Amino acid sequence: MSERQSPEGLPRPIKWTRQDYSRVPFAVFHDPELYQREMQRVFGGPAWQFLGFAAEIPKPGDFRTAFLGETPVVYNRDMEGGIHAFVNRCAHRGSVVRREPYGNAKDHVCIYHQWCYGLDGSLLGVPFQRGLAGQGGLPADFKRSDHGLRRLRIENFRGALFANFDDAAAPLEDYLGEEIGGWLARLLKGEIRILGYQRQFIRGNWKLYAENSRDQYHGSLLHRFQGALITRTVTEGGLRLDPRHRHSLIYSMPGRKALEVDSARVQEDVVHDIDGADRLRRMTMLRHIDEYGDGVGSAICSLFPGVVFQRIRNSLATRVIRPKGLDAFELHWTLFGFADDSEELGAHRLLQANIGGPAGYVSLEDGEAIELVHNATKQASDEASLLEMGGIGPIPEHVTTRMNELSVRGFWSYYAELMGEEPEGGIR
Repeated sequence: MSERQSPEGLPRPIKWTRQDYSRVPFAVFHDPELYQREMQRVFGGPAWQFLGFAAEIPKPGDFRTAFLGETPVVYNRDMEGGIHAFVNRCAHRGSVVRREPYGNAKDHVCIYHQWCYGLDGSLLGVPFQRGLAGQGGLPADFKRSDHGLRRLRIENFRGALFANFDDAAAPLEDYLGEEIGGWLARLLKGEIRILGYQRQFIRGNWKLYAENSRDQYHGSLLHRFQGALITRTVTEGGLRLDPRHRHSLIYSMPGRKALEVDSARVQEDVVHDIDGADRLRRMTMLRHIDEYGDGVGSAICSLFPGVVFQRIRNSLATRVIRPKGLDAFELHWTLFGFADDSEELGAHRLLQANIGGPAGYVSLEDGEAIELVHNATKQASDEASLLEMGGIGPIPEHVTTRMNELSVRGFWSYYAELMGEEPEGGIR
């Protein structure tokens, strides 16, 4: 019997001590039974999840493999140009069908018993279906049409592909909401061009990163580079949430003085001293081309449950959380630009990619902080984190203070709903 099972074998409820999710019990990061339910209810439920970009499978037969939670999936383009997604698990004995991360093929064949599937996931062929010499084989009423790979709902949002396990789930546009969906549409302003990939392994529970990407409070405190050179604490900015509070947009709008650097020193590519502590060679990395015309210098859009759309200066990327058990997750970064980018802008995006990523000037500290929290809370299951920065009680949809943890509470509110773990009177 696990720690969170009652003597009757039923799951014990999460012990929320505040209805507004301003206290989060540390047990939620360390409970194995809870984690297994997350794979079913969060990653296997009605939430829309980012798969990748249509630009990653440009030609007929192109495919890529990915994970939604711990479920392996394939998405590909068929010979007519349509895009399909399905679970990467053979309907026969459960083997992974596609083992490569990407490729091009006219069909998908399981290595174990050679069952063959089409680009829409349908079962095309079974070796020895009728047996051999009149003996063996499958029952006479076996229908290949009943045994294809499990297909997923898929929607293409301006080149970004989202998948869903639940046929009854609301459309993606409704799931995103007008505010967040509108921002995402503006971000994806043209034909996507993939610039590269990065991957990071972090020893911590996946939900700690979901918190981290929604947390404005830590930005200029944990990340010295960010606080000194990208967006200072006093920089104008704020937070926007969808009506259900499950998605967030954290943004900053640096003023002219916050971006000023000595043009001669930029050209000389010398050491630039900030407050006598933080130093950087090649200050051109910080140059911001206002390609969107909105004055936003940094925007982090976190969509429930596990993807971030990043816009830091001119560096654009997605970050996808892939849980790897209770105590670890991978973070998959996809760097992108647009097909009509100038050569200069494309090179500038790649230069600024050094701000993020597993060894970036800003993002590397997040992994260490998450591991510190995960390790320190393992033996504190009866205690809880405190989330009161920005206020308690009802969660507003828009605030202009950057010192808040409101969207972290919003994440837990929707998480509790999907998990069937809402406290009585819990705030939505």
